[in-house]
Amino acid sequence: MTAESLPLWQPSAARIQHARIMAYKAWLAEQCGLAFANYDDLWRWSVQDPDAFWRSILEYFGLVFSGDTHPGLARATMPGAQWFPGLHLNYVDQVFMHAAVDQPAILVGDETGKVVEVSRAELRRRVGALAATLRAHGVQRGDRVSAYLPNTEDTVVAFLASASIGAIWSLCSPDMGTASVVDRFRQIAPKVLFTVDRYRYGGRTFDRTDVVAAIEAALPSLELVVRVGEAGAAAAGAPSMTWDAATAGDATLHVEPVPFEHPLWIVYSSGTTGPPKAIVHGHGGIVLEHVKLMALHNDLGPQDRYHWYSSTGWIMWNCQMGGLLVGSTICLFDGNPAFPDVGAMWRFAAACEATFVGCGAAFHHACMKADIDLHREGGLRGLRTVGSTGSPLSADGYAWLQKKLGPDTWISPISGGTDLASAFVGGICTQPVFAGEMQCRCLGASVEAWTVEGSSVVGQVGELVCTRPMPSMPLHFWNDPDGVRYRDSYFDTYPGVWRHGDWLEITPRGGAIIYGRSDATINRGGIRLGTSEVYSAVEALPEVADSLIVDLEYLGKPSYMPLFVVLREGVQLDAALTSRISSAISLALSPKHVPNAIIAAPAIPRTLSGKKLEVPIKRLLLGEPISAIVNADAVANPASLDWYADFARSRSTS
Repeated sequence: MTAESLPLWQPSAARIQHARIMAYKAWLAEQCGLAFANYDDLWRWSVQDPDAFWRSILEYFGLVFSGDTHPGLARATMPGAQWFPGLHLNYVDQVFMHAAVDQPAILVGDETGKVVEVSRAELRRRVGALAATLRAHGVQRGDRVSAYLPNTEDTVVAFLASASIGAIWSLCSPDMGTASVVDRFRQIAPKVLFTVDRYRYGGRTFDRTDVVAAIEAALPSLELVVRVGEAGAAAAGAPSMTWDAATAGDATLHVEPVPFEHPLWIVYSSGTTGPPKAIVHGHGGIVLEHVKLMALHNDLGPQDRYHWYSSTGWIMWNCQMGGLLVGSTICLFDGNPAFPDVGAMWRFAAACEATFVGCGAAFHHACMKADIDLHREGGLRGLRTVGSTGSPLSADGYAWLQKKLGPDTWISPISGGTDLASAFVGGICTQPVFAGEMQCRCLGASVEAWTVEGSSVVGQVGELVCTRPMPSMPLHFWNDPDGVRYRDSYFDTYPGVWRHGDWLEITPRGGAIIYGRSDATINRGGIRLGTSEVYSAVEALPEVADSLIVDLEYLGKPSYMPLFVVLREGVQLDAALTSRISSAISLALSPKHVPNAIIAAPAIPRTLSGKKLEVPIKRLLLGEPISAIVNADAVANPASLDWYADFARSRSTS
């Protein structure tokens, strides 16, 4: 037996016995007469009979709903699947069904080391008060409520209050620039905006007064602005009120049941052209998917304290909310997890007595490079599980975490995305862990690796596809009435089959390895943006004639994102211009999206129809021969490829 075939971690008998998935399997046997010899058999049933599987999730977890559970999957086509047409529910009812749990609802910390507790009763009071305020200002089912807020308890309250009415929530992080936020919110014409005028990160306070004023001015649909925290002077425009005033009082929380597929939130991802995609997820689909993910894959329950480090600009913020659906305490950290050093997040987790800690793989790798003593950073005595996502966690990363945390801690990375608001592949605590390999395809996720021709392969890399619908797949994109952008985003390569845009290998033992993005999307710290957003910022500068950016993210290696710029005649790429380009990206998007290097290039390769050759250049820089990735006859300026081939060779030998 080779070292690679030896498991890094094995679950103890006690871990298996008390795993939530074991209780679920016992219920299936008792209530449904379904017995499964192993996880693979359970997974196979879940994808072959999705109607029965998702109905079992609804019933097993005792979710709050009204109406008929038959049919579960009324229409199975992709796109266009229809789930539970006879059902009504509300995400917020699932949160407060755990009101009797004798644990806090939320623990919130920041860079000062202070941790604030919010009880379940106080959370309900604040949500009820704010929902009453929103109703008093005319907010109704279907109205959009937007927020430009950091990762604090106030953001959770604003989300739940909006959802309780049936309003549609949408959130951006306050480190995002004006153009990036406006490109998102303007699409959805929000009635309400929650804002802060400043936020803290890395020991510094960032004033966003001008950004907030510009956002408000760009959103004529606004009828109310709620200013959170130490708000500055109100801008001209929509009426405004303070957060304290909006959440005062003891109004009874009235939760409005909505159809299963009623929109819950709008999140944003980006293709490589056009405005950011405004992705709409529904109440029912998110409730079912997140309950399944949190309880059966993350093994979370009412006695757990769940922390996944995230900004409010990452889909993991939405997934963090899912902990409330299974009665867990969610632990929110507002600030830089590596300030004043990379032990900061672990000290916060210890202060919260977290049982589950998750973050981006890049942060785990930074901790590994610093070789910090995780237990010395705060104890972590109750830690049972460590998660990872955002980019692939390397085999060395797995091994380092296991060595530092010991045999009682389960390392469980996941991979999914904003589009799904969940995971396609992840962990299961009753099975062994092999370094560099996620343990399983998630229940209900009919995931395969496909060749270009559409053949399913095992033991080799292919495109990650999902061959059957899942309830948290997008209902639609906002302002995409004929569904063209939706179909083009996921179903243009394999009609009727979801292509996610990741390189995937399914291992012979049923595990999964993600090798990074197969498309041109930028993935920085788990936050995905389209390249067009970078080009809008960079090419607005008079010195820049053209540009191309690629994100080289591959199997756990540090992300390297070069920006190639074609300059106007007579312009040199000096330190001043480099700084201006970086500042333009930081201001329009965020500091996270500033490239690792800015490089002057003679030309940008384009197709005959004028599209930039982003994916071929990315593959070239990842080491593939140019002859295998692009047909020169399809390139408008084929001579330009030689320069990039030379650059790739020089980088590989440097």
